[in-house]
Amino acid sequence: MNKKKLPYVKLILDILMGTTFALLFNKMVLGGLTFHEIAGTAIGFAVLAHVLLNVNYVKKITLRLFDKSLPGKTRLGYALNVLLLLSMIFILFSGFVISRVLFPNFQFGNERWFKVSHMAVSYFTLVLIGIHIGLHWSWVINVVKKGLHFNMSKVRSKVIWTSAAIVVLLFGGYQIYTTQFLSKLQMVEGMFSSSSIQAGHEEGSRPGFGQKPSKPQGMEPRGEKFQGGDFHGEGARGGHTSASAANVLLENFGVMAVFAGATYYLDKWLLLRRKRGTRVSIAS
Repeated sequence: MNKKKLPYVKLILDILMGTTFALLFNKMVLGGLTFHEIAGTAIGFAVLAHVLLNVNYVKKITLRLFDKSLPGKTRLGYALNVLLLLSMIFILFSGFVISRVLFPNFQFGNERWFKVSHMAVSYFTLVLIGIHIGLHWSWVINVVKKGLHFNMSKVRSKVIWTSAAIVVLLFGGYQIYTTQFLSKLQMVEGMFSSSSIQAGHEEGSRPGFGQKPSKPQGMEPRGEKFQGGDFHGEGARGGHTSASAANVLLENFGVMAVFAGATYYLDKWLLLRRKRGTRVSIAS
């Protein structure tokens, strides 16, 4: 592939992945559950393509991982990428376990625990994606500027980007507050609680592959919806709620934007602090 086109291919792939992932937080959009499962599976292939497009970078950093000269930001980015990859793999696998359309006969462990974990890890991954964007935001801006041949004075450019960042961060903060997103993140902790694991064994124990599952008392049939939470467009009582794709995107892009913005400006502040420390050290 032409090296000049590679950054644009990466950016387009990342945008498609982010957009698709955001849409998956409500399974009532774009055709319902069928789209949700097909798009979710497609993200798995997109993640693989993303890794292959960055394979040289991965090899380079992996070989230098224990090199003391490797910047801390690079180490953090590497660890974040590994965590993102593992999260995506878990989301994909748990999606297979609770599948209703593509893999209705896929059986592994207790389904109820995988449903809760599927939601919890998805919320956590949304945060990771936001941090990932924040760490690479300078690269995104440079690629966009080159692609659009965007020329503007530094002062005017700074005013526009800063104003846009303030608006986006305020909107994202509003989305986090109204959707109670921070409380949803607590589901990750609940994945490992003894009560959650025990409830899963009592209510949703499933046999191994090829065996006909039994239905313990209180266990919902595989064809019914999981009741609990508003994830995927299901109400607190298990009812359906319709949602437009635009609303779902705005809500989840807003959440990602807050973590991306916080990461970006924290990184800039730390860089500025290091530069000032270096100047003081040289002067003394």
